[in-house]
Amino acid sequence: MPFHFDAAEYSARQARATRALRAEGLDALIMFAPESHYWICGYDTFGFAMFQAMVLTARGDLHLLTRKPDRLQALHTSTLDADHVHVWPQYEGSDPALHLRNLVADLGLASGRLGFESETAGLTDANGQRLRAAFPGLEDRSDLVPALRRVKSPAEIAMHRHAARLADDAMDAGLAETRAGAFEGDILAAMQGAVLRGGGDYAGNEFIIGSGPAALLCRYQSGRRHLDARDQMTWEWAGVHARYHAAMMRTVIIGHPNDRQRHMHAAATAALEACEAAIRPGAPMGNVFDAHAEVFDAFGLKEARMQACGYGMGAAYTPIWVDFPMFYEGNPLLMQAGQVFFLHMILMDETEGLAMCPGHSVLVTDQGAERLSRQPLDLLVR
Repeated sequence: MPFHFDAAEYSARQARATRALRAEGLDALIMFAPESHYWICGYDTFGFAMFQAMVLTARGDLHLLTRKPDRLQALHTSTLDADHVHVWPQYEGSDPALHLRNLVADLGLASGRLGFESETAGLTDANGQRLRAAFPGLEDRSDLVPALRRVKSPAEIAMHRHAARLADDAMDAGLAETRAGAFEGDILAAMQGAVLRGGGDYAGNEFIIGSGPAALLCRYQSGRRHLDARDQMTWEWAGVHARYHAAMMRTVIIGHPNDRQRHMHAAATAALEACEAAIRPGAPMGNVFDAHAEVFDAFGLKEARMQACGYGMGAAYTPIWVDFPMFYEGNPLLMQAGQVFFLHMILMDETEGLAMCPGHSVLVTDQGAERLSRQPLDLLVR
């Protein structure tokens, strides 16, 4: 199977990570995050739901310890060869953390200074306890690889642009199915189908669709309904290409919008544009949240806004496509050119039972924010 990136790109990533290890005085980093595995060598699987770990040494060696079902997955999707993919034996009483300890010892690092990733769905608490018992001196370095992944290479930016085109196509497909009496399942199928037909992937979490009272929810829920003659529907979805995401969000009005909905749309559009204006290299992420809050508060919508207004985009795995960091009050992290963010202006007016939630993904450039979506921000009425 051809890789999503060329050998030079993977080699450069592995070299950057190795230099970061050395700079921190680590002898090895034990990686559990599937995003780290994918970024450094292309390894692509949902097998992180079980115990598996990738070991990067300060010498630049890369080894994977996994279960047998993922051995061929690693050889098929990653730059690793058979000598660097190790299977831990599975039987009653087997402790994969001890097998990992044996692998680390075989690499000559039994007494080395070791970092690991804990802040990931790829390491459950139970497995984390086994890991700490096997390696009492482990240091949590969950921050190391995400910091390297934050600024995207030109090849990664191309993936995000492709994902954004798929997100736009999904919006067109969804709108074509949206009308009074339409079934949510048909709309959702059209949106997901547009991404898959365009060569895209499943997203890091479910596409979110909710109408009526559920338009105020920003999480997926099971169950489908038909749209009423006067209704509202909120979507949150993502185009995904080679695991790279470009998320979007919209609220669609069925029938005639009322004055409150028009007011909310004007506020949300102004807030989104203010956030884009606040994005520039060297500025703290908290500035973007402040721009969002100032607009909504000026429109009298403070109680309807959220405590964050977006987050990073990248190559992400379940359970969520959020690729931290987030835009929240006081976040001091400085933005950099080459980052990709999803901006969402979520308004949930519980008193009136109304939602308005425009959002799209942007690329940070030297000049500021570049919209990756071609879709306008007009009020959507069907």
